[in-house]
Amino acid sequence: MRREKSCGALVYRIKNGEAELLLLKHRFGGHWSFPKGHVEEGETETETALREVWEETGLHIALEKGFRQSVEYYPRPNVRKQVVYFLGQADSGKARCQEEEISEIRWTPLKNAHREVTFRNDKNLISHAKKFLRKKFAGER
Repeated sequence: MRREKSCGALVYRIKNGEAELLLLKHRFGGHWSFPKGHVEEGETETETALREVWEETGLHIALEKGFRQSVEYYPRPNVRKQVVYFLGQADSGKARCQEEEISEIRWTPLKNAHREVTFRNDKNLISHAKKFLRKKFAGER
């Protein structure tokens, strides 16, 4: 069994007092998900996540300490893939698509984001992000 590893991030921003999540429509497969990509030699998980977010969206993000979720699936026969996701707040830059891989990009209210993504793993990740951010913002008051 061959193993692959990728890292990415759920990217959020606060707009008009509401959390929004950045979703990408992947050109291959047509599914809605998050920025992610293969770990390059010598990179840490967080370095990969930050690089992939920048490459696919043009955004810089600040990763939230304490949020790391891992999912595994089998994209092809005899291939086991692990994807490690972080949660990061976007800077004030404008998001753009990496046209080779991404066909569309959009911000969606976090409270509705689970309806927009394609895969169950992504729905579960959104649930974890909601809980994490609820605790974070409750603690800041």
